[in-house]
Amino acid sequence: MDALSLTKTEWEARMQELGQPTYRAGQVLDWLFRRRVRDWTDMSNLPASIRQNLADNFPTRRLEKVRETGSKDTTRKFLFRLADGQLIESVLIPASPALYGEASDRRTICISSQVGCAYGCKFCASGLDGWKRNLTAAEIVDQFLQVEAESGEKINNIVFMGMGEPMANYDNLLRAISILNAPWGVGIGARHMTVSTSGLAPRIRDLAAQPLQVRLAISFHGATDEVRGRIMPVNKKYPIEELLSACEEYVGIKKQRLTFEYILIRDINDSPEQARLLAQQARRVNAKVNLIPYNTVEGLEWDRPDEPRQEEFLGILRNAGAEATLRREKGHDIAAACGQLRLQVEKSFAPGSVLN
Repeated sequence: MDALSLTKTEWEARMQELGQPTYRAGQVLDWLFRRRVRDWTDMSNLPASIRQNLADNFPTRRLEKVRETGSKDTTRKFLFRLADGQLIESVLIPASPALYGEASDRRTICISSQVGCAYGCKFCASGLDGWKRNLTAAEIVDQFLQVEAESGEKINNIVFMGMGEPMANYDNLLRAISILNAPWGVGIGARHMTVSTSGLAPRIRDLAAQPLQVRLAISFHGATDEVRGRIMPVNKKYPIEELLSACEEYVGIKKQRLTFEYILIRDINDSPEQARLLAQQARRVNAKVNLIPYNTVEGLEWDRPDEPRQEEFLGILRNAGAEATLRREKGHDIAAACGQLRLQVEKSFAPGSVLN
């Protein structure tokens, strides 16, 4: 395993195998996560023999930044290359009060969990080129470390809402969350992490049973099975009633408030009737609705409704007793929607060529 994938307990076991005291594990973790050092030879308080053993057995590969784009609203998108040449995206988002009620000094990173996506949501670029593979826990964690290093900014909020369906990479997701949360790791509070899912009801129930108090966001995007199924194929397997039942179970166990993500798409899901039904569903599970005007994706035919239509939809929700916010666009001018930059770069190069 990559060094960034290992927990403190696993490092302690490794040190015992090498005949070393377990406190050496704390030294390794301090170098990796506090000092952000990757070269084993630089870890000066470890014996030379241990450093060589670790160098031989535990790679500390960094994600390689291929491209970075900046938006007029200060959103920054990073395209990273993995060790096998695959590309993933991470996005650094400036504070926005409509995004999970965040404070004005909050910096949010949107982290990928897979290369591509198999779920085929019709508004999203992530799945246009199919699913390639799951990310390892190290590749998930390293997005945080590398974006902090590249941006020079302190990140204090994490959203697993980049490329891929986080719940479909469940084991690696949980391992990454534990490392990002742990005091010996990155040290981000669980309540400052949000997992976003397209609606994998069994995994929502699994996450409810986990002790970590991470937040949950549901990509809802349609208030009837007909509309949601048109936008999100996963709705055929887990229709709205089953999804809401899983959400009720999650809320009952966690005592947390959910967020419903709802991308407004012109003439698809922006009708007053959809708004009224959505308000009922949100009240049922005590969810806050986060309205997001559609981010145009090259290769997809949909568009966003105009601002009066957006405001009308928001007003219906609020008048029906649902808490709702309308998130003004972030990164629309840099194609910040998931997967767009990756596709643009891949299309710019012939098969087999080297990306620069």
